[in-house]
Amino acid sequence: MEKQTAGRDALGTFAPKFAELNDDVLFGQVWGREEQLSTRDRSIVTVTALMAKGILDSSLQYHIGNAKKHGVTAEEMAEILTHAAFYAGWPNAWAAFKMAKEVYD
Repeated sequence: MEKQTAGRDALGTFAPKFAELNDDVLFGQVWGREEQLSTRDRSIVTVTALMAKGILDSSLQYHIGNAKKHGVTAEEMAEILTHAAFYAGWPNAWAAFKMAKEVYD
């Protein structure tokens, strides 16, 4: 697992504790537990959770890209979003599909 610095890069001097928790705990300790759940599977869960919550901004786009980086194919992403649409909401799926199409094109 590569060391995450996005929190420190964006908020390091303004909110150093939040940045530390983001980089070291969430993306370090939690995402690093690959024996319990693979990074690929964590990516799928994260994309689905963000879509379900209606978080349809750069976070979702980042995590769709992260899923791609960890081996989720375009066909699999399309199936994940299609399946989740019935639980997370059709408009959320449309927004997620738009982002996924951009990431996979």
